[in-house]
Amino acid sequence: MKRLLYTGLAILLFSCTSALAGPADEPTSTSPSKAKHDGGINDLDAIGNRNVGCGRGVGNWFSVEGQINMGRQYAAQVDNSSKLIKDPVITEYVNRVGQNLVRNSDSKVPFTIKVIDSDEINAFALPGGFFYVNSGLILAADNEAELAGVMSHEIAHVAACHIARENTRGTLAQLATIPLIIMGGGLGGLAIQEGAGFALPAAMLKFSRGFEAEADYLGLQYMYKSGYDPQAFTAFFEKVEAQEKKKPGLLSKAFESHPPTPDRIEKSQDEIQNLLSAKPTYKVDTSEFQDVKGRLAKLENRRKLDDRKDASPELRRASQPSDSGDDDHPVLKRDGSQN
Repeated sequence: MKRLLYTGLAILLFSCTSALAGPADEPTSTSPSKAKHDGGINDLDAIGNRNVGCGRGVGNWFSVEGQINMGRQYAAQVDNSSKLIKDPVITEYVNRVGQNLVRNSDSKVPFTIKVIDSDEINAFALPGGFFYVNSGLILAADNEAELAGVMSHEIAHVAACHIARENTRGTLAQLATIPLIIMGGGLGGLAIQEGAGFALPAAMLKFSRGFEAEADYLGLQYMYKSGYDPQAFTAFFEKVEAQEKKKPGLLSKAFESHPPTPDRIEKSQDEIQNLLSAKPTYKVDTSEFQDVKGRLAKLENRRKLDDRKDASPELRRASQPSDSGDDDHPVLKRDGSQN
């Protein structure tokens, strides 16, 4: 009886893991005829009322409340280990842009948005809506729409509960490899406490390429609904691709888990053409973005100057006179002093 029970459980775990590892996370290709008002992932009018992956079940073992609590703990670690930009003009602006995107997303949680003083072109969002934007990303963007495109991608990760779903997959995969003999104490040994199984922040931010593609797909919708030109999304990808060709490996750490850049551009252009109806006007840039970018550049330059001043001065040892008499210094002789 036990053997049948263990065999059945093994089949169940294998089936769940196989289903989660399949291509279900890849956004379905769209055409104008498929963009229906059915409340699904292609229904732009249903944004905010759709379930894009946060429903609890086999694919997600973590509640929204559990994700918020976990994100809060990790956010405290990030705050303590990072240098945050405190300038109120910069932080208020970035927060306002982000909150507008959140309002036009499927997120079910409020967002806390902060700016990290880092040259790396990146942004990341922890579970529960704790969102960090690097100063290097703001300086790399040419306009507000490009910044909004990257931010919308990260918001999509939270809206679709990608971290919870990624960790659920990992837990299922681990359970499937555990020798079933250790479960002799009964099925109670399978109880998973909510919030357990999350990796540390550095590791948890590596998503499957399917989830990255889905974040692109949803992020485009969120920035489009917020009024931004969706072409700015692909424009930033093209900039990343140019940087990769110019300096290979420069952005690899930030983008190593993302689909190859040319593929992202092609898929995003397909969505723009087939799903997003053209609008007469789009928001591309604002004078406020350029003012904030200039203000941030001044802060960064001042920081670098201060870092140089704080650096320890280089000490040089004074030259010692040579006793050999055959050094390179000229010998001065007084008149009539020669023997």
